[in-house]
Amino acid sequence: MNIYLGIDVGSVSTNLVMIDDNNQVLAYEYLLTRGQPIRAVQDGFKNLAPKFPRGAVVKGVGVTGSARSLVGVAVSADVVKNEITAHAVAAELEVPGVQTVLEIGGQDSKIIILRHGVVVDFAMNTVCAAGTGSFLDHQAARLGIPIEDFGSLALKNNNPAQIAGRCSVFAESDMVHKQQMGYSLENIIAGLCDALVRNYLNNVGKGKQILAPVVFQGGVAANLGIKAAFEKALEMKVIVPEHYHIMGAIGSAILARYTVEEKEEPSSFRGFALSEFNYQSSTFICDGCPNICEVVNLSLDGDFLACWGGRCGKWEKVETEPARVLNRK
Repeated sequence: MNIYLGIDVGSVSTNLVMIDDNNQVLAYEYLLTRGQPIRAVQDGFKNLAPKFPRGAVVKGVGVTGSARSLVGVAVSADVVKNEITAHAVAAELEVPGVQTVLEIGGQDSKIIILRHGVVVDFAMNTVCAAGTGSFLDHQAARLGIPIEDFGSLALKNNNPAQIAGRCSVFAESDMVHKQQMGYSLENIIAGLCDALVRNYLNNVGKGKQILAPVVFQGGVAANLGIKAAFEKALEMKVIVPEHYHIMGAIGSAILARYTVEEKEEPSSFRGFALSEFNYQSSTFICDGCPNICEVVNLSLDGDFLACWGGRCGKWEKVETEPARVLNRK
């Protein structure tokens, strides 16, 4: 059996998935990044290793997410792609013919417009985290409600409160004001869901032609209140795929399969033993020009792996002999 691994390393969560030649999900891990992307990936591989099918072979590894450059070098990935491409590929697999992808994660949100299986437009949130998973987690904790119950409570409303959703600070202040006025918890939560969706469509989705089928993915897709608010605002059905929370990882695994099939070469993956490797990262300031770039240096047990972060490419050198590390125990 051929196995393809996908890794999505975000600011909040790190997701790893194993798929087969038919793009079927065999196993996955969903972990919190906690500011240590390499450690999260190592923990993920440690958990995935016992689930690896006997006699199977890792044919390819793909990485995406905000820490994709760092992790891509650490695991010696076959392909490193941006989140837009990874999420679009996964959405097309789950819902063939999808034309709009709404994705809301822990710290960011994005919209992807596809036509005939090709990404033609996209946008991401800029300066405000209102409506992202972290903001919703914070509000659930403040209200003393398990985040798992947040969406179902919103569906029990009878008259959603009017909440300002343009800014996370204003939204929280408005929620406190509505509580003090005596609004029910269900109506406040429903109002917040409506406000966050309104903010998303007016900012991230501004100027975009949203056509069905619409797929909603990312961790926030688990929130039934947000899904219902999207359907009400768009006046169309919104599809939440089965693996909504690991779509980036699935997309990167599929991209890895495409890549190795094209180049017809063995995967450069370092192996599951990388969970025991000792990685070290450091930074330094390059004063070779007025840019004064902060450069990141990654090494493995003292052996240089890669540098990046400079604008001119002077330091962007990657280890040319990955086999040397692959053969290590």
